[in-house]
Amino acid sequence: MKLARPDIRHPRIVLAGSADGDDAGLVAALRTRGLHARWLAWQDPRTLDADLVILRDSSDHKEFLAWTRRVPALLNAADVVAWNTGRRHLRDLGRAGVPVLRGRRPSGSAVCTALVFLGGIQSHAFVEASPIDADFELWDLGQAALQAAADHLSIGVEELLYARADVIEEAGDAELADLNLIAPSLGWGLLDDDAREDAQRRFALCVESALDRLGLGPLSHRGP
Repeated sequence: MKLARPDIRHPRIVLAGSADGDDAGLVAALRTRGLHARWLAWQDPRTLDADLVILRDSSDHKEFLAWTRRVPALLNAADVVAWNTGRRHLRDLGRAGVPVLRGRRPSGSAVCTALVFLGGIQSHAFVEASPIDADFELWDLGQAALQAAADHLSIGVEELLYARADVIEEAGDAELADLNLIAPSLGWGLLDDDAREDAQRRFALCVESALDRLGLGPLSHRGP
């Protein structure tokens, strides 16, 4: 674990959501990188005083999108959240050539796999309540959707702290059912202890990289 230095200003990080449930281990994972974070509800006005807010909750409340614009720095970013709200993003991804599930119900034999990406890199996959080793064709589809989203938003895929691509596989064909960039469930609790620790360590490393990219890394309090 990194030790805090008294001459360094550590960025104030807020996880916007609930400390209970699947994300419960994230504060500890960030702390192993010397990053100090606490949980607050997104409606809490103290979120506006944070250096960085990591969105782990979402809402259809009309004030939610306005709040994302007021936060000094948000992951995923406010522009990403606005684009990913509703179904418009699927139309944009379809136009970009990503095979998207369109207006039909999958059959009972279809399998929907959730693919989790951290910092634009594949992390783990699960189906319902079980982790799986997804085929590379599914990962390729998820990666194509992620790249198309980043291109549309004029950002790098590494700027997406997290993403979840839900993919339907049926009769040998795979289509994207959804790409969730707004606080999706990441299935931490489905992983065994070692896999969960490794995945959450990579999450913390991505947060650390984002702080550096945003100019929010630890700032020295020492004089010249």
